[in-house]
Amino acid sequence: MFVSVFITVAPFLCALQSDALELLRATATLGDPPSTPSVHCWCSIYPNVTFCSWPEPSPSPPTHYIATYSERHREASTKPCHLIPPGSLSAPSSSSEQLWHCQLPNLKLLTDYVINVTAVHPGGSSSHLTSFMLEDIVKPDPPVDVRVFPQNIKNLLVKWSPPPTWTSLDIFPLKYRIQYKWEHRDTPKSVNLGPIENTEFEMRGLIPGRAYLFQVCAKELLGLGQCSDWSSPAKITIPKARP
Repeated sequence: MFVSVFITVAPFLCALQSDALELLRATATLGDPPSTPSVHCWCSIYPNVTFCSWPEPSPSPPTHYIATYSERHREASTKPCHLIPPGSLSAPSSSSEQLWHCQLPNLKLLTDYVINVTAVHPGGSSSHLTSFMLEDIVKPDPPVDVRVFPQNIKNLLVKWSPPPTWTSLDIFPLKYRIQYKWEHRDTPKSVNLGPIENTEFEMRGLIPGRAYLFQVCAKELLGLGQCSDWSSPAKITIPKARP
């Protein structure tokens, strides 16, 4: 005999007039319901390239996924999201998790979208619905080619290049933040500077003999979305004055 279970998990970040939606849903035919996919979406090339991702659960992955999206107030126009298995896409990740991705091409500006990712298990299914607007999830890829050049005994010139994937710099320029770190008496220190619209910046008043680590993040010039992940670090030790 099978027992059917349906669970809806709050929070519902949407009331009738709200612009946000978070809904976790799981169904199971026996025992505990399967875990719901934890879905994260971002627009890495505004406005043309949007991805959503979620980690593959371990040790019992689902048999398959179903991913669809639609304009929030036009659910009848639901479209399939192009699924990309783990390892098939080079995308930034802060962990070693196996991530599934799906690509949502050519979304409209200033439009609410809903994505529904359903994991199908032998004993049932689990779904995550979330809504977003492109303007809220813009997140460029990190800047590249960060370099530092000594100017004199206390100054450095930091240079970098925009993320090569951000191909519309003439229409949607970027601004940048610099983070530099050092250790003082075995205690980590850090400073954030910016925003900066140029791709170089002169650092002044640094300490001779101290090692510094520089990283840069990029954000859409008008402030849409969030800053990229930090770039790969560039390290330099400020030369000491000659005796």
